[in-house]
Amino acid sequence: MLQQLLIVSLLTMIIHTSETLSYAVRFAGVRTGKLAVSLTLSGMIVLVARTSNMLQGVMVGKMIDYAKQHAGFPLEKYFRLIIGSASIGTVLAMLLFPSVVFLAGRMISHLEVSGSIPKLLTSVSLDKLKHARTHLRRPTLKMLRALRIYNVPKRLLLLNCVVTSIYTVGVLAALYASFIAVSGIAASQSSGLINGIATIIMTVLIDPQIALMTDRALRNEADQDRLGKVYGLMMMSRLAGTVLGQVIFMPAVIWIEWMTARI
Repeated sequence: MLQQLLIVSLLTMIIHTSETLSYAVRFAGVRTGKLAVSLTLSGMIVLVARTSNMLQGVMVGKMIDYAKQHAGFPLEKYFRLIIGSASIGTVLAMLLFPSVVFLAGRMISHLEVSGSIPKLLTSVSLDKLKHARTHLRRPTLKMLRALRIYNVPKRLLLLNCVVTSIYTVGVLAALYASFIAVSGIAASQSSGLINGIATIIMTVLIDPQIALMTDRALRNEADQDRLGKVYGLMMMSRLAGTVLGQVIFMPAVIWIEWMTARI
């Protein structure tokens, strides 16, 4: 099972790294004035995350089957290690953010020339990959200090933290509830009981504010630096959310078990 844990943790890292780096692609779209094109590239990143999510679910299901056959298997410990890998993936995305902003800007320019994603991919050569190293940027303490002095709505950061924590543990909590609950099959399919709350918060309270800030940045170049700092703080709140996921994991399991017993 150790090999299974390593693979699932790697997939979880890929999921959270990809989702967090979507901020970098959107920011590159704002800086180049080509937001619509950047959303296409952002969609590709989300596709990578969703594909990894499907593979993750299958392998976590195998862990649960193994735990049911071996009473001493520390399933909760394994799940918490998986949640911890979400934090690592988010930190990795934060370190890659400056580089991905520059690389995404170049990809947006090349996509305009090629006209389609397949042509863009086939135009990649070894020389271009070597040249991509010139666009790498190392995060600095100056960037971190800049985030501290900017006034971003605290409610937005708090909501993003809460939503991230729910998304981080939603599926895992449902699967763990299926392990300990009497109605195991019902519990395994009930991640929507808590993920639905996160989706409502994201759609109603978070996305509109980010959209308004992005729109202002497109119209006013002075707001672009502000948007970059907002994205930086949003990534930090995502990291806090993955840590908060460790706290709400068992309460989420109990909530799902309680709800499935009464539906």
